[in-house]
Amino acid sequence: MPKSFGAKLSDAFDEFGQLCVGIDPHESLLDLWGLDDDAQGLDFFANTVVDACAGKVGIIKPQVSFFERHGSKGFAVLERISHRAADAKLLVIADAKRGDIGTTMAAYLDAWLGRGASFNADTLTISPFLGLEATVGQLQPYLERGKGVISLVATSNPEGASVQLSKADGESISARLWHEIHSANQVASAAGDKFGPIGAVIGATLNFKRFGLDLDQSGVKTPILAPGFGAQGVELSDAGILFGPAAGQTIASVSRSVLQAGPSALSSSIQRANDELRSGLDR
Repeated sequence: MPKSFGAKLSDAFDEFGQLCVGIDPHESLLDLWGLDDDAQGLDFFANTVVDACAGKVGIIKPQVSFFERHGSKGFAVLERISHRAADAKLLVIADAKRGDIGTTMAAYLDAWLGRGASFNADTLTISPFLGLEATVGQLQPYLERGKGVISLVATSNPEGASVQLSKADGESISARLWHEIHSANQVASAAGDKFGPIGAVIGATLNFKRFGLDLDQSGVKTPILAPGFGAQGVELSDAGILFGPAAGQTIASVSRSVLQAGPSALSSSIQRANDELRSGLDR
């Protein structure tokens, strides 16, 4: 039986640390790298990032929108790099934020995590606001193949708070999602796993108490995908202090802060970021 997503994540943490490098080919970054904003520039950019990550980090996170904007040629690049990443033993988080109900959600899961999927993703970011159960209830076949999903829970964009801080039965929507995901992980995890297959996106820039988030968990832990480091202002060296008891289950995501180093200095920029994160988690 394939290794579970939780086990694969634990192995990546042990071997490479908890840094995740986002592949976010903004038009401005392509320009900074001296590349045209077309499929050829996208292909060079994305493959260069995969090569720089291999052997230095265990996780990459392609932002699907920046490939999608180039149409079928952009998706072809994403297909190729997702398979190259797998060959390089990198876990792939497809950052697509899909969310729907019924057969539509099933089709999304199959497109990104299915046995015959063109994209070789280990996990997919999802939007839970049509109901988390619409996804969790359909996960079992994918869990058995070592896949997972990562749900939005508390995001750092200011307008998100108007929804996520709304109350449901006395607690915020974010807190309710956090508790539901934790409960689901206790059921869905493989025997002996440290981490569950269902993760949570929680922005590192947030005041967790404001969202009603108590990050201290017993039993199988919920992986936390934490954007907000680097260009958004949070220092990687502060990760341990910020996430406290949940620091050991946090995937610290960086993108522009390392990508802006350009192709020649990218590898050393990634290494510095990983070293900074390790020092912050060791505090």
